[in-house]
Amino acid sequence: MVCNGRALKNVQMYKVNMVLDVHPYAITEPSKIGGRWQTYVKEGDKRKIVRASSKEKLLEKLYTVYFVNNGVSSMTMDSLFHEWLSYKECITNSMKTIRRHEQHWKKYFQSISLNKVSTYDRLELQKVCNQLIKINNLSSKEWQNIKTILSGMFDYALEKGYINVNPMSDVKITVKFRQVNKKNGRVETYQTDELKALMQYLDSEYSVTEDIALLAVKFNFYVGCRVGELVALKWCDVENLQHLHICREELKESVRFGDSWKDIYTVSEHTKTYTDRIVPLVPSAIAILNHIRLKMAHNISGDDFIFTRNGIRITSRQINYVLEKACKKLGITVKRSHKIRKTVASRLSIGDVPLDSIREMLGHANLSTTLGYIYNPLSEKETYSLMSRALGKAQ
Repeated sequence: MVCNGRALKNVQMYKVNMVLDVHPYAITEPSKIGGRWQTYVKEGDKRKIVRASSKEKLLEKLYTVYFVNNGVSSMTMDSLFHEWLSYKECITNSMKTIRRHEQHWKKYFQSISLNKVSTYDRLELQKVCNQLIKINNLSSKEWQNIKTILSGMFDYALEKGYINVNPMSDVKITVKFRQVNKKNGRVETYQTDELKALMQYLDSEYSVTEDIALLAVKFNFYVGCRVGELVALKWCDVENLQHLHICREELKESVRFGDSWKDIYTVSEHTKTYTDRIVPLVPSAIAILNHIRLKMAHNISGDDFIFTRNGIRITSRQINYVLEKACKKLGITVKRSHKIRKTVASRLSIGDVPLDSIREMLGHANLSTTLGYIYNPLSEKETYSLMSRALGKAQ
């Protein structure tokens, strides 16, 4: 992809800042029209004059002198990070990744940000990595996410000719990672008693507020959509009140505003996997749709979104807020909207629905992905009862 103007401007800005941090001489503008900008650089014990037709071109020459011809003797880790990040911004469509890299850099790497890149051989970098894991008690997965930054930075530096050897490639981790407990139904699904309490809460709150977002959450426990798909549903996607045609989704995009970020929500005419699918509607789901249709007094068109507030489409952020508020009110563990999909998959599984049908309903390409969504959604009492009956048959 072509580097956008803002990203290219960022690359140039970081280069300028790097030069100004190390350049000891004044930069002089032309004394007459058509003249040249000039400054000095040191060669051995003498000064050499450097000229260019514009300030930008002069700074580019100085950048070559300090950071290309002379390696990275003056480049800080922070400078390298921002130059690499600006380059990444040019070649990626995911601004969320750029935003996450910025957050991780500020959180984990500030202690080394002013250190010179040239000070890091394999052993020094290995020490930094192991200390980082130990101090922050990182899991293996967390480390892999953070490691991406250092690996990318030093790969970039090698490609640019700033360094001759990539010290990150041979770094060994010798400290222990934080142990991560295996996932189970209690944390990955809404258990039977939690689900019952939640459904009652949603009904009770809706009777008072008539907030359609409450019905959207309840509806998703019958269809198992991705939350972005749920809030992008239109009435034209309801086929004869028997099936849902899942063909679009909401996208959350990270947009930079100066030094800060903002989330922008838009609807795209494709799903996460760029494939549409059909989801069967069970009676409870049909009842919710009929209720909303009657509430709208039939004043709806096929292109209208199903779940709205005052005519405005409800967003995935609002769905998660409703879910979080409900869980806190009920005193149960807060589980975000993605756990609804796992709850649906798990309850279908204990209901003896064929695995391939569950896969199709969730929109997975592979059965292995679907298997990763299935846990035990039953309460301890229900599970114990099933175990007692199953083992009792052996007597």
